[in-house]
Amino acid sequence: MTPPLPFPAPRRQPARAFALAALLLTAPAQAQICAGSSVGAEVDGRVFGHLPYGDAPRDELVPVPSELTVNPCLLRPEVVADLQRLLAAANGDAAVAGQLRALSCQRPLSYQQSVFCRPGINLAVAGRAISVAPPGHSEHATGYALDFAVRPANGCPDAEACMAATPAFRWLAANAPKYGFEMSFPAGNTQNVKWEPWHWRWVGATAATPGAARARFLFARARREFPANPGVRDVIVIASVPAPPVWMGNLPAPVCNKKGKCKVAKAKRR
Repeated sequence: MTPPLPFPAPRRQPARAFALAALLLTAPAQAQICAGSSVGAEVDGRVFGHLPYGDAPRDELVPVPSELTVNPCLLRPEVVADLQRLLAAANGDAAVAGQLRALSCQRPLSYQQSVFCRPGINLAVAGRAISVAPPGHSEHATGYALDFAVRPANGCPDAEACMAATPAFRWLAANAPKYGFEMSFPAGNTQNVKWEPWHWRWVGATAATPGAARARFLFARARREFPANPGVRDVIVIASVPAPPVWMGNLPAPVCNKKGKCKVAKAKRR
């Protein structure tokens, strides 16, 4: 006779319980979008193509000088320093045919939500996300990104693709990476984000630029999977190159005098 077990035998779980558990484990995370509404994040964590970013602490931001902006603007100090140099160079170049200005800089989560969820937009949230990042998924929140505008506008509204036809944009495309800025959303990008020639993020002109390591860490995935164009490209410095192999034939090394004249010796007969 089998002795009784010291504890009750475990009950078999029905197959549907395991199926439910598997479903819960594979269910996409929910991202809060607008008040009372949320959407499922993609498997890789993106929401409508946009990567998640956190809010920059207010005490890590400084105002951009008012003469360089269209509206009051906050960015991280290291970004402001390079932005000042970039705008000074651009505005001193007659080829720009106007003046570049910072249009929109750091945006708190609450502000991004008000922009994305503002009433009067007939598009569904997926349609809005093509041109406006959902709250919590905007590069602007980091304090490392900004939009540029041109003054005078010459008939091209701010934050429109017509900016790409301006001399100011051509200057940016050729020179902005020298100051650490790269265009986040080039034409035809696989993030499914609208082409934004006005939107640039800062990653430092080189990896050694103060503050660049933090920015590059934050944008590492974006830069790896969805490269900017034009983008900041680090120069590869080769510290040392080994001497190429020298073929040693039957001729001895040339003999040179003090004046630098050399004479190749004749081959010895064997």
